[in-house]
Amino acid sequence: MVVGANGSGKTTLLSVAGLSLWPTAGTVDVLGARYGRVDARGVRRRIGSAGSAVDLGLHDALTPVDLVMTARVAATEPWWHVFSAGDRSRAQELLGGFGMEAVSEHAFGTLSAGERRRVSIARALMPDPDLLLLDEPAASLDLGARETLLRELTRLAGSARPAAIVLVTHHVEEIPAGFSNALVLCAGLAVAQGPLEGTLTDDVLSRAFQVPIEVRHRDGRIWARQRG
Repeated sequence: MVVGANGSGKTTLLSVAGLSLWPTAGTVDVLGARYGRVDARGVRRRIGSAGSAVDLGLHDALTPVDLVMTARVAATEPWWHVFSAGDRSRAQELLGGFGMEAVSEHAFGTLSAGERRRVSIARALMPDPDLLLLDEPAASLDLGARETLLRELTRLAGSARPAAIVLVTHHVEEIPAGFSNALVLCAGLAVAQGPLEGTLTDDVLSRAFQVPIEVRHRDGRIWARQRG
């Protein structure tokens, strides 16, 4: 879990963790491999990514099932690739896990923002990644779509695969139940890190967002507001 204000470095950190951006200093180890000492292409195949930036690269005319299948070959369109009945079955299963069975053959461009985001996450899971990176997955979603997505991410967090999930947000209300640890950023620096309850506190979030914040933990979820 990576939390911080706009411009704090969350997306940049995710890009480095996904081995798509070279760090300006220090070393980066992802899935037991040191960036720069291994073929990054092999490590990237073990990483799934989803978020609004990924959504923008998906072709509106394609169906969700086709878009999910293409992730097996790290593509965004079928092109010359041949997919098996097993590939289609797995894609349908992943979409079903996110409640997308009814629209799996609809054009991607006709889906709502919440549906598109769920397709994006299902697509990221197609290669069975060891690491899943989610960049503000609830951004732009209405309340109902957000809660539906968080319920599905809670289920995913309780699954054996992927082995680890990193979710970036600047709203603590968007942290699904089942996520265990947090890193809080401010101006590119770590303010705090560790288990959620000990890390997402009034003091830490007040420092990170530069306003007095009150935090409450209830029923496995976290809520925050500015102190009056």
